[in-house]
Amino acid sequence: MSSIPSLVDAPESQFLTALVARRKAFRALHEGGCFVIPNPWDVGSARYLQHLGFPALATTSAGFAFSQGLPDSSDDLVVSRERSLTHISAITTAVDLPVSADFMSGYGRAQEDVADSVARCIATGVAGLSIEDSTGDSQIPLYDLPIAIERVRAARQAIDKSGHDVLLTARAECYHVGHADPLRESVRRLQAYAAAGADVLFAPGAQSVAEIKTLVEAVAPKPLNLLVFRDIGLDVEEIAALGVRRISVGGALALTAWTGFIRAATTLLSDGSFAGLADLAPFADLNNLFSDGCWRRP
Repeated sequence: MSSIPSLVDAPESQFLTALVARRKAFRALHEGGCFVIPNPWDVGSARYLQHLGFPALATTSAGFAFSQGLPDSSDDLVVSRERSLTHISAITTAVDLPVSADFMSGYGRAQEDVADSVARCIATGVAGLSIEDSTGDSQIPLYDLPIAIERVRAARQAIDKSGHDVLLTARAECYHVGHADPLRESVRRLQAYAAAGADVLFAPGAQSVAEIKTLVEAVAPKPLNLLVFRDIGLDVEEIAALGVRRISVGGALALTAWTGFIRAATTLLSDGSFAGLADLAPFADLNNLFSDGCWRRP
C-alpha cells in the first residue's frame, strides 16, 4: 500500500499534506530513469493498477468516453468539461497515487479559457495534466504554432498562479491528425512548448526507434512521454535505454477490456457459446480486493 496519504475523508490540513506529497513524488519520478504510468478508465481499474504497484496513474479521455458510450472527441459538447472534471476527481480520490489528467485541449480555445480550465483541473487534486494542440476541426486540425504556444503559456501561468507543484505536459498531435511530416513538426512544436514552460513533452504516435531517439534528443533535458498503444517490439527496458522518461498506454488497457467483452458477447450471440467466458479473473479475487478496508470510498 502506498505511503502517500489519502485524499478521502481527510481534514483540510491532511488533505493539503497529501496533495503536496503526491505532487512531490510525481516530480521525483521524472528526474531520472524511466517509469510506466498506466491509464485507468474508471475507479475500479485505477484501484487495481494501484494494487499492482504502479507508482502513478494517468486518466485516458478515450477510455472514459467509451465507458460512457461516447466517442473520444475534443469537442466539449461530447464530453463536457464538467463531466471530465468529475471523472478526474473520482480517480484522484480513489487512489493514494499521483494522478496526471488527460485534459484534452484544455477545454477552451482562448487563452483565458484554457487558464480557467487548468485552474479547475488543479483543484481536483491532480499531480499533472496534459494539454493538446489539436483543434477538433478536420479542416485545420492543429492550432497555428503561435496560438498553440500561447495556450501552453496560459496553462503554465495558471499552474504558477495556483501555487501548486503540478507538472504540465504539452502534447503535439501531429501524428494523430495525419500531418504530412509529423516527426519534424512534432520536434518544432515540442521545443517551442518546452520554451513556453512545459515540464514534460509528448508526441503520441511516434513508435520507431529512430523517431523516439529524435524526440528524446530534441526535448532534452526535459522528459519525453512515449505512448505505447500496441506492441511495438520494444519492452520497457529497451524504451528506457532510448532515453524515454515516462511511458503511458492511453486507452489501450480499456481496449483490452473491450476486446474481451466484445468477443464474449458476439460469440454468445452468434454461436450460442459460452466459450468467451472461459479463463475469467476469479470473482472472489476482485470482490475481496474491492472489499478490503484499505479502499476508502469517496
